[in-house]
Amino acid sequence: MSTENKKNCRCVSMAILLWGIMMVLVLVTVAFMWIFQIHFMERNYIESNISEVQAQVEAVLDDLKTEDLAYNEQLLSSLSHAADGKLLIVNGSGQLIDLYTLGHPIDLRENRTDILVWERIADGENYASVLAGETYCHETVEGNRIVSYEQGVPVRYYGADAYLILYHSFSELYTVLDMNRQQLVMLTILLTLISAILAGVLSKLFTSPILTVKKTVDALAAGDLTAKPGLKRRDEIGRLSCSVEKLGQALQRVDVLRKEVIANVSHELRSPLALIGGYAEMVRDITWKDEAQREENLNLIISEARRMSVMVSDILDYSQLQSGCLQLNRGIYDLCEIVENEVRRCEQSAQENHLALSFDGPGEELNVQVDALKISQVVRNLLNNAINHTRDGETITVSVAKDGQGCLVRVVNPGEPIPEEDRAIIWERYQRSQHQAGRRQGTGIGLSIVKTILDAHGMTCGVDCRDGLTCFWFRCSAVSL
Repeated sequence: MSTENKKNCRCVSMAILLWGIMMVLVLVTVAFMWIFQIHFMERNYIESNISEVQAQVEAVLDDLKTEDLAYNEQLLSSLSHAADGKLLIVNGSGQLIDLYTLGHPIDLRENRTDILVWERIADGENYASVLAGETYCHETVEGNRIVSYEQGVPVRYYGADAYLILYHSFSELYTVLDMNRQQLVMLTILLTLISAILAGVLSKLFTSPILTVKKTVDALAAGDLTAKPGLKRRDEIGRLSCSVEKLGQALQRVDVLRKEVIANVSHELRSPLALIGGYAEMVRDITWKDEAQREENLNLIISEARRMSVMVSDILDYSQLQSGCLQLNRGIYDLCEIVENEVRRCEQSAQENHLALSFDGPGEELNVQVDALKISQVVRNLLNNAINHTRDGETITVSVAKDGQGCLVRVVNPGEPIPEEDRAIIWERYQRSQHQAGRRQGTGIGLSIVKTILDAHGMTCGVDCRDGLTCFWFRCSAVSL
């Protein structure tokens, strides 16, 4: 099986998993419905019937003790209907003398089926209670079902002691319950089939957009940075689709910037290499005897070699910072001294570009715990960035001040403001905003190095643009000695 097929299998298994989860929920619901119907509802039906019979008997129990049942037809009819079954009257000798069903008298000579009820009672364990004239209640259980209920009380019948038995059979109720079970079986099968179909459709609808997003991500990984999911939804998947589209746009931007930086670095390296090669040949072939000319040419070669070294160092430093291989060597240093030294080192570069540098310090030591070399690199990169973005004849101002939140370093240069939408991305690798003054020196990763070093120190940084000035700043905590 190919790798792609294996991936597709994993996606299909997710759809099956969702289908299985939904089916488990359906089966749990059906199981609960069955348990509730069989163990609660059916039992409740039986207990309700028994309670109703008992309530009817208790309501007329006092009348049964004092009145003759034979002369109270209303009471006899009421009891017969209350039992919702059969009413049996037994004389003192234990013989059946009358039998009623739902208030109607039954001919004992013709209706053998009803007499069988009495025969079962007479053969049962409660017959002794009948003969003794004792009240009793009895439930006949077959299997797990209560098939009948009996309640017997002593009464007076035609002036003699007798015994009344109320007999209620649940056969009709169980017939109805069995029909309900059959209907429940059909409903369960139908519900399961419908649920299986709906679960399959819903799982497919759920996984389909995920597969679309996956294909888009695979296309982006394969190099097709124009791929888009194209899902217009207002849910989490829609948000995921938008995030993937933003990822594609960011990758396109990074790809364009990467190509631009490669072109810039290639140009920046090619130019000094050409100069170094040309002037080296000139020194060898022409000016090697002229000491002044030879020194001038050699100085130019050294300058260009240093510029190449700075560019290569930036690239290597950024790679080390991003990989986490570079460790900070922290110590206690005077922040003003670090910044002022870097301003002096950059004065020559500023003069070559017809710019002026101004340093404004507090006039006192501001001790901080930092890696001095890395903070120097931060200030140098910020100054080089300012030089690249400042028109000829302008002044770049560097200041260090102490405020309530720590020590604030600011590099301010005049010029066109950075667009609002670019301020958040200028710290990204390869990012260049539009250069004023036509200078495109460097690799385009200077600000990325700045951000990475400051983040490693736990310092905050930012850029502000107002009143025709662009201010890059960072803040660090002062240390008391």
